[in-house]
Amino acid sequence: MASSNPKHDTATPEGFLTGQVLIAMPSMADPRFQQSVIYVCAHTPEGAMGLVLNRPIVKPTFDDLLKQLQVAPVPPVREIKLCAGGPVENARGFVLHTSDWTGEGSLKVDDSTALTASLDVLKVIAEGGGPRECILALGYAGWGPGQLDQELQQNAWLSVTPDELLLFDNDHDTKWRRALAKLRIDPLLLSDTAGHA
Repeated sequence: MASSNPKHDTATPEGFLTGQVLIAMPSMADPRFQQSVIYVCAHTPEGAMGLVLNRPIVKPTFDDLLKQLQVAPVPPVREIKLCAGGPVENARGFVLHTSDWTGEGSLKVDDSTALTASLDVLKVIAEGGGPRECILALGYAGWGPGQLDQELQQNAWLSVTPDELLLFDNDHDTKWRRALAKLRIDPLLLSDTAGHA
C-alpha cells in the first residue's frame, strides 16, 4: 500500500501566491525591486509571474501608446494609468483589471482580478468602457521554477492579500508602506538579516 507524505503534498500547492501581493523587504539588494509592491498573477511549480504596481511611467502616455499601436480613438475617452511592470519584456503590455470585464484571452487571477494582454482591452478602455478599475503595466517580473519560493525562504519578500486601492490607486509613493501596514509591520523595525531556527 503506497502512502503519501501529506507534508510534501501541502508544502507548496499550485497557485500558492497567485492573487497575493509581494512586498520587498528593506534589505532587497536588487535596485529594480527596492521597495516594490508586486501583484502575483501566477505562481505554479513552473515559476511565477507578477506586475510591479508602484513604478509609474510618465512617458509614453496612454495617448502615445494608442497612437503607436494604432488603436482609436486618440485622444481616448478614458485614460488608464501606466506603470513599469518589471524588467522582463518591458515593451509588452499587460492590463491588470477588475474582473467585471473580461475579453478573449483574459486570465482570471482570482474572483475579483483578471489580466489581459490583448489590444481588445485597450480599445474598449479608449472608447470609454472596459473594466471598472485597471492599470497598464509595461513588462513583468518573472521567476523560474522554485526561484520565488527560494527568495521567500531567504526573507526577500513578504506577502499579503491586496485590496482594490492597493492594486489600482495612484498613490505610488505610499504603496509600499501601505502594503506593510496591512501586515501591521513598521518597516523601520524590520531586520536586514534572516533568522533560521
